Amino acid sequence: MSLLSVFDVAGSGMSAQSIRLNVIASNLANADAVTGDGGRVYRARHPVFASGTPSFVEVLDGLGQQPVATVRVVGILESEAPPVRQYQPHHPLADAQGYVLRPNVNPVEEMANMISASRAYQNNVEIMNTSKQLLLRTLALGQ
Repeated sequence: MSLLSVFDVAGSGMSAQSIRLNVIASNLANADAVTGDGGRVYRARHPVFASGTPSFVEVLDGLGQQPVATVRVVGILESEAPPVRQYQPHHPLADAQGYVLRPNVNPVEEMANMISASRAYQNNVEIMNTSKQLLLRTLALGQ
């Protein structure tokens, strides 16, 4: 693994965590949405990560090095958990029994996920900064 491939790995991690943060923000923004129709209720979404393919530079490298695995988002899945039924008979969107449907988003869980994604993003930034400093110091040795 070349030293420059560290930037591919950290960059792909930053991209994946950025998508994760956007999905979490969408979940939190829709956490209080109310509907009376079960088919239209917002469902929590979660990104699915997988190991990525080697970068274009590594394929053309030809030095026989092991390709590095990057992170990629293969999809965003909707939660299969049922929506939350809440009894509010005077709500304009209530059904015949007086229930409205709320999204299956748990704000506490989403905030914990947001903290985790934010820290993972920060860790990848630190990896890139440290790698950059090491490269600059290595180049300074020849001066």
